[in-house]
Amino acid sequence: MSLADLGLIGNCQLSALVRRDGAIVWSCMPRFDSPPIFGALLDEKGGGRFGIGPAIPQQGLQRYLPNTNVLETRFDAPDGAFRVLDFAPRFTQYERSFRPTKLMRIVEPLSGTPRIRVLCDPILGWDHGRPRREMGSHHLSFHGYDAEVRLTTDAPLSYLNDEPFALTERKHFVFSWGAPVEEALEPLCDRFLKETVRYWQTWVKQCDIPPTYQEEVIRSALALKLHCFEDTGAIVAALTTSIPEAPGSGRTWDYRFCWLRDAFYTLGAFRLLGHFEEREQFLKFLLNVASSSPGLDLAPLYRIDGKTDLEERVLTDWPGYGGEGPVRVGNGAALHKQHDVFGEMVLALTPLFLDARFREQVTPQVLDLVTRLARRAIAVAGQPDAGIWEIRTEWRPQTFSSMMCWAAADRMTRIAKVHRPLDVPEFTAAATKIRDELLSNAIDPARGCLVADYGGREVDAALLQAASLRLLAPEDPRMLATIKAIRGDLEHHGWLRRYRTNDGLGVPVVAFSLCTFWLIEALAHLGRLDEARALMDKVREVKSPLGLLSEDLEPSTGVMWGNFPQAYSHVGLIHAAFAAAPRWSEFGS
Repeated sequence: MSLADLGLIGNCQLSALVRRDGAIVWSCMPRFDSPPIFGALLDEKGGGRFGIGPAIPQQGLQRYLPNTNVLETRFDAPDGAFRVLDFAPRFTQYERSFRPTKLMRIVEPLSGTPRIRVLCDPILGWDHGRPRREMGSHHLSFHGYDAEVRLTTDAPLSYLNDEPFALTERKHFVFSWGAPVEEALEPLCDRFLKETVRYWQTWVKQCDIPPTYQEEVIRSALALKLHCFEDTGAIVAALTTSIPEAPGSGRTWDYRFCWLRDAFYTLGAFRLLGHFEEREQFLKFLLNVASSSPGLDLAPLYRIDGKTDLEERVLTDWPGYGGEGPVRVGNGAALHKQHDVFGEMVLALTPLFLDARFREQVTPQVLDLVTRLARRAIAVAGQPDAGIWEIRTEWRPQTFSSMMCWAAADRMTRIAKVHRPLDVPEFTAAATKIRDELLSNAIDPARGCLVADYGGREVDAALLQAASLRLLAPEDPRMLATIKAIRGDLEHHGWLRRYRTNDGLGVPVVAFSLCTFWLIEALAHLGRLDEARALMDKVREVKSPLGLLSEDLEPSTGVMWGNFPQAYSHVGLIHAAFAAAPRWSEFGS
């Protein structure tokens, strides 16, 4: 199985990965962090799948319907051609977002009389159990779940056991968790498809995009939207667990949770795209999280309902993606201290206070929250923590964490000038103090560049954020030296690794996709647009056929690794594209 052979569908309530052979190989219900109901991605033989494909198995050709999250898989077999349209319904109904926990599959003959196979084989979560099946007049019920689970179809039920049959007309399949389909199937599917296509195409029309890199930005925007859990406003890092960062690495993590840091970067991407409802929804999630911790002792990540029961465990009876285990559920990083999160939360909220369009959201409650977050960042600046990379060796004061703490004090100064003038001296002094200490403790005296931790000599790619955060001016020799050192130490076939030190699990051997986009953005901030655009053109050469990006990449082979799709990677692409692209005015618009 290859990540390049997977397409993503979803509706901000659930998601699924569809393989090129027509099989849904990953879907968790009723929400992103639930146990899998189809899990062949991590266990090819026993993980369960929902397959629709030719009688003689073959790979299809996948594409998205233009500017949507509706996936088409087309098969051209000797006996005829057909296509499968896969989507999760999403549109506005009764002035509310309609996103039922349903997967819809429409199978349409295109030529000849193709013979197809259909097999719906769900599992009862992580224990590999199979539900008890019960046949109705036009549906199969699967018993053993916390809700009613049903496959409703107008295809003959007798053929739904992987038995080949002739596809002579359009067939419809609705896999539902909860309320089943009780109305006429064909008009329902047609209406839901039409409304879902219209929703996504309208959403894309409302996006701001740069004049170049448009297709990549649009696909990244659509993929990012599917990482938003609309019920609570949480934004997950990825929709999968345990896809290894590299072969044989053992680096397999569960990313189906909300990292506060990742959510900040994602909100920044939505801001560039001109979409703000995601920030408003995330603000509600953040307020809920903050209210549960009066001292603002924030964890790096949370469940999508704001809970912190994220004990990490290994499932020994799951072989893992391509046999590359272990499979992990939960994430031990929830117990880490990552001081950068306070800065990132202040940065995420800052536009509310400085942009006149959001005045009604500047409530005393939100102003109090951002002030407390800034003071918390100031209090922890320079203290040891696990840092952005969640290192599992001895903790040291991490430069990136202190950089974010400085950013919190700096942005809070701007907020205070407008909303709390008496607090301006406090935050001005704090920002100056943190910056001075950081530049005193985190500069390599030999190379004159920023380093990853206080007193260290190694760099890490997160230091590139010093440019976009404006910690250092573009012409500052220390900024120029930092970029030079990062490219010299971390470049890997034109892409960047995160770092080259042992983090407790060895030394990373593949490129971390986000880091290269950070470099593009940093080069653009420094005015080196020709370099930024040349690098952007290079990274465009390595991507999946559908434009979806994973966490990691081996650029020498073009093989993607890590959880997929990865919100971080698509966020990085959007930021890099806007930074490197020319302005619309340069095109005469």
